[in-house]
Amino acid sequence: MKPGIHPKYNVTKVKCSTCGHEYEVGTTANQIRIDTCSNCHPFYTGQQTFIQAAGRVEKFNKRYGINNEKK
Repeated sequence: MKPGIHPKYNVTKVKCSTCGHEYEVGTTANQIRIDTCSNCHPFYTGQQTFIQAAGRVEKFNKRYGINNEKK
């Protein structure tokens, strides 16, 4: 490898601006701030809901006047 042409490799802390969680990574940047991390993102925490798919059935039933109650 040629000397003097490669950037300096640093161990830097990445900070989440949402929850404040910090962890260390190796990078050429001095400081990294992210909006959401795996600690607070709904997809990774299991709090994500799929409302759109559940609402389609009710919308269909309402449109065609289908009731779930049997008379």
